[in-house]
Amino acid sequence: MAKVGAASTVPVIDMQDFPAQSGKLMEACGEWGFFRIINHGIPPALMGEMKAVSRSLLDLPVEIKMRNSNPVQGKGYTPLNMASPVFEGLGCYDMAVPGNLDQFLDQLCVSDPRQREIITAYSKAIHDLGMDMGRKLLQGLGLSGDLFNGWPCQLRINKYNYTPDYVGSTGAVLHTDPGFLTILQDDEIIGGLEAVDKDTGKYVSVEPMPGSLVVNLGDLAAIWSNGRLWSVKHRVQCYEGSIRLSIALFVLGPKNGVLGAPKELVDSKHPRLYKPVNFEEYRMLRITTRSPTGAIELLRIKS
Repeated sequence: MAKVGAASTVPVIDMQDFPAQSGKLMEACGEWGFFRIINHGIPPALMGEMKAVSRSLLDLPVEIKMRNSNPVQGKGYTPLNMASPVFEGLGCYDMAVPGNLDQFLDQLCVSDPRQREIITAYSKAIHDLGMDMGRKLLQGLGLSGDLFNGWPCQLRINKYNYTPDYVGSTGAVLHTDPGFLTILQDDEIIGGLEAVDKDTGKYVSVEPMPGSLVVNLGDLAAIWSNGRLWSVKHRVQCYEGSIRLSIALFVLGPKNGVLGAPKELVDSKHPRLYKPVNFEEYRMLRITTRSPTGAIELLRIKS
């Protein structure tokens, strides 16, 4: 299967080289909305163990995976054919709240203490990394504080059940993420992740890079930043007929109230672009309008 684009064009940010990398980070956020991070502080051994445990959970019988239930679509188990004939995923919503991760593990009957230890350690590490990324984004825009403090985050583990006859088809359709930011441990062997170049509109293949993580920005990042941060369109294609696994942290939005551009990012040269929005209401707007890539335009303020 021929791959599109070039991996070398996707920015790589060294998390141990700040503040020197701040300018590069903000350029990546404004021009790509999509980049890889290295030296992020999560040990390679823990990443590998988390991938192995995730595989074991996704290989559980369907009747057990269905126990990972949530009344809200997308916050629990996503079975095959709901989003894609090859995609399924497990989810722990608001995973940093005490007790929620344990409940998720109990739903899946995870009794092995080592597996629970691995998932707990990885979840804390990836959540801490998300909070740090929020601070770096604020600093890059000349602001300060903890941008994501108290925001719900979701841990999702995903499996693409690819077969040789599926090569060339789509595993996850073209979309933007509705929330603010996603940190992804993609498959270190099986590629398929593609981002849309902001300027050309062409797909760029994001090749696997062991030990690194992928970060992409969502619609709430564009709304909050008054257009300074780019919400990137992306998809997952099937390049080869092998099982593909990924683990994602989704930083969603504030629990209560609405999110809009702060006054520091609005002036005569940068008028407000989008109406403030409540994350859950915006998520439902995307679903009801069936707009995986264009719902943000419904919030654009007409000049």
